[in-house]
Amino acid sequence: MTESSEWLIYRGAGEPHDGMSRLPPPPPWRDFSGRDADGDSSQDRRLGAHRHLAELHRPGAEELEMINAALYLRRPLLVTGSPGAGKSTLAHSVAYELGLGEVLRWSIVSRTALQDGLYHYDAIARLQDVQIAAQGGDGAAAGSPGAVEAIGSYIRLGPLGTALLPSDTPRVLLIDELDKSDIDLPNDLLNVLEEGEFEIPELQRIADRLPGGEAEVLTADGVKVRVRDGRVRCRAFPFVVLTSNGERDFPAPLMRRCIHLELDRPDHNRLATFVRAHLGVEAARAGDDLIARFLERSRSELLAADQLLNAIHLTAAAAPPSRERLADLLIQRLDRSR
Repeated sequence: MTESSEWLIYRGAGEPHDGMSRLPPPPPWRDFSGRDADGDSSQDRRLGAHRHLAELHRPGAEELEMINAALYLRRPLLVTGSPGAGKSTLAHSVAYELGLGEVLRWSIVSRTALQDGLYHYDAIARLQDVQIAAQGGDGAAAGSPGAVEAIGSYIRLGPLGTALLPSDTPRVLLIDELDKSDIDLPNDLLNVLEEGEFEIPELQRIADRLPGGEAEVLTADGVKVRVRDGRVRCRAFPFVVLTSNGERDFPAPLMRRCIHLELDRPDHNRLATFVRAHLGVEAARAGDDLIARFLERSRSELLAADQLLNAIHLTAAAAPPSRERLADLLIQRLDRSR
């Protein structure tokens, strides 16, 4: 092979070879090697990069003021801006600096409903367990005390529900890409964000049959907590960051209840910090020219910082003649099809 093609693992020559043995380690955000039979490393991968970004994040004056306004007023912070502007990093930076624990993340898609963020009740699993217990003759029928007390085992709070649990200090909740939701979700959020509480009807109906009116349920981060009278009510309103790529307008009632921060396109320093957090100092230094080209193109094209990460990681493995062409192939504008 020529020098420019030595980095290729798959050669398209139709001949078996041991090229896989030369495949270098994956980029950090695509490393699944930490998985085992009992867990998933995906959260650790994301948290590692976000934690490093949080340490390096230096907000501008307006960003700093709007974050503090949301903290003082106990209002959600609606952050809009282009992909890679640092919207998600903001939430992690606040949590890291103020010691508020891991960020709860609720990623929004077009099918997401308010219920998904509050809690999930697995009625089918409960019915199946009751039927199995009844067949086994242990007397755990649906209305028996044991079955009633166990109902909490079938309820898991979502990210929003977990953030609203009573505590002395607020949790940080990232509601990511709200503009991808259907038309109803922004309005559905209004009451919960205004009142700081919600009800779990499945627990309210049987509260008088529960010891102390309490049921033990699971939180979004896997911790068991007790809920009294089927109601979750915060003491410290969570620091809620709603992000949007600016793909739609939100209803006035939601905007009125939020502090709105518009982030500018990331500058060279912020992009270099982003690359450094994911790939290290040397990669950021080696990719300096590519960062400058990315910035220049982003003035007239819709690009995402993830594309820049992919390009810098891959071009480091390729021979110099191929690097510029590879970067152009990986960083394609997102605002039109080719």
